[in-house]
Amino acid sequence: MKTIPRFQRLLLYTLLLVVGSTLVAQGPPGHDRDNPPPGHGGMPPGQAKKYDRDGRGMPPGHAKKYFRDEDRDHFYGYYRRDVGRWRGRRRPVFIPGQYIAREYVVQPVPQSVWVNVVAPPPPGCRYGYYGGYVVAYNPATRMIADVLDLIATAGQGNRQ
Repeated sequence: MKTIPRFQRLLLYTLLLVVGSTLVAQGPPGHDRDNPPPGHGGMPPGQAKKYDRDGRGMPPGHAKKYFRDEDRDHFYGYYRRDVGRWRGRRRPVFIPGQYIAREYVVQPVPQSVWVNVVAPPPPGCRYGYYGGYVVAYNPATRMIADVLDLIATAGQGNRQ
């Protein structure tokens, strides 16, 4: 029976140690809070996180609404020019309970625009703007709490 030389054995053990350490460091799939699995925000279809009281982490259609109708008018007045630039262009779809993809650079909405006019964002969230949307989102997880589509507002015909 042939024996493996000491150097090759040491190389093999080192390789196994590196591969094993890498697998342990990555953890189980779907449990990275910064990169949730695609689809339903990390949840199987139809399953809601019932323990979450403020609506974050809920599937689309079940999330709590934070924006009011008058908030839409207020934000539209501030972003009117940019909304015109996005009209007719292809843009993302933002849905409460889903995540904002990393390739979208969400610009923070200045506090001077919403303080004392619009309700503050939910705890742990901030207001951001991208592609004709004002979103209340968690900047750490990029999960959307609520969305205002300003393009749909512009299309109502009562604004120039």
